[in-house]
Amino acid sequence: MRCLALLLVALPLAAVPACGHGDSFEGGILHKGELAIHVGPVPAQWQRVRIAGADLAYRDEAREGSTMFDVRCGRSSDAPLTVLTEHLIMGTTARDFVSQETLPLDDREALHTLMRAKLDGVPMQYDIYVLKKDGCVYDLVYVAPPARFTAGSADFERFALGLHASSPPIVVGGAGAGGTSDP
Repeated sequence: MRCLALLLVALPLAAVPACGHGDSFEGGILHKGELAIHVGPVPAQWQRVRIAGADLAYRDEAREGSTMFDVRCGRSSDAPLTVLTEHLIMGTTARDFVSQETLPLDDREALHTLMRAKLDGVPMQYDIYVLKKDGCVYDLVYVAPPARFTAGSADFERFALGLHASSPPIVVGGAGAGGTSDP
């Protein structure tokens, strides 16, 4: 399921401390199948939580913000970045795109989207990065109430912009990344 950003709103109700579905995460590196994915610094106030469909997820209670990171290989990698982003925000209403631009991330072009939207009538603000690289799609999402968004957005930017994937899998019609693609 690609509507991961929407699930972040439910984190305060459904979150339990745990490791996501990624193989392992140590020292700022997620090891998933043949991939080694570096992310930027994880702030001390972020608490690791488990969320279905995410390799990494964090909750910042003080700022009421949630962060999600997921990588899938072999499927959906030929869709345009705008379509992949649209999948992440399905179910939102009253969308107000503050900005949407392509920028370099890990030697590729990523789509960076800042937006406000309602989910179940609740106003939220989103910061989304979607990147395609070597047959894999990388989603990085930060969501928080608009009044608290700015307080946590710089931490998220450092986390997201620190992304660097190495040892990419060779994807030949399979799931890639250890076969852990999400439906």
